[in-house]
Amino acid sequence: MAVRAIIFDLDGTLSDTEPLHFEAFNAVLRPHDIEISRADYFCRLIGYDDRDCFAVLLREHRKPADDVLIRKLIAQKTGIYQAIVAEREVLYAGAAEFVRRCAHRFPLALVTGTLRAEAEVILRKAEIRGLFADIVAAEDVERGKPEPDGFNAALGRLGYILRPHPPLLAAECLVIEDTAAGIEAARRAGMRVLAVAQTVPASQLAAADIVRSSIAEADLDEVLCSVAALD
Repeated sequence: MAVRAIIFDLDGTLSDTEPLHFEAFNAVLRPHDIEISRADYFCRLIGYDDRDCFAVLLREHRKPADDVLIRKLIAQKTGIYQAIVAEREVLYAGAAEFVRRCAHRFPLALVTGTLRAEAEVILRKAEIRGLFADIVAAEDVERGKPEPDGFNAALGRLGYILRPHPPLLAAECLVIEDTAAGIEAARRAGMRVLAVAQTVPASQLAAADIVRSSIAEADLDEVLCSVAALD
C-alpha cells in the first residue's frame, strides 16, 4: 500500500533533545530525593511523556503522585527545558533537509510526547514549522506512547487535509520514530514505521518495519521502496 502521509516524532528523531529532557527531569526531581540514572532513562523511560514519566517515578519511590504535584513538576521541568533549548541548536544534522524532502511529496504531521509550546519553539527555530500540517502534542491526548492515541488523532487530521481524495488509511501513513514506545504506538495504530537508531541501539528497534542508523542516512526514495516491498 503506497504511502500518502508521513508522521514524525520530535525528540530523538528530529531533535537531539532527549539528553536535555533527562537533564531537566533530574533537576526537578532531585529536591524530591529522586535521581534518574542515564541507563534507566534511555533504556526504560525514554518515549514517555512528562506526565507518565513523573507518575511512574513518584510511585516507584513511594512519593505522592497526585495530579496537583505532577502538574507542578511538569511546569518546573518545562521552564528548565525551554531555557536550555533556547540556547542551543538541537536539530540533528540532515533532519531539516529530510523534512523538506518529505513535505514536497506528502502532508506531514508531528506526534510528540513533549508539550506543544516546546515543539513549536524547536520547529520555528529550525524554520520548518510551516511544513507540518498539524502537531499532536502531549496535552492533546489522554494517553501517551506506547498507547496509539496520538497517531490515531494525527490520522484523522491528515485525512481531513487530504479530502476529497479517498479516506486516508492507517496503513498509508509512514511514522518515523526513535524509541520502542513510539514504534509500539504506531504499530498499534496500524501504521508503517521507519526507526532511526539515534538514541537507542538498533537492536531495541526491531519491531519497526525499517531501521536506519540516523535520519541523515535515510534516503526517502529508498525508504518508500522498502515500504512498498512489505505488501
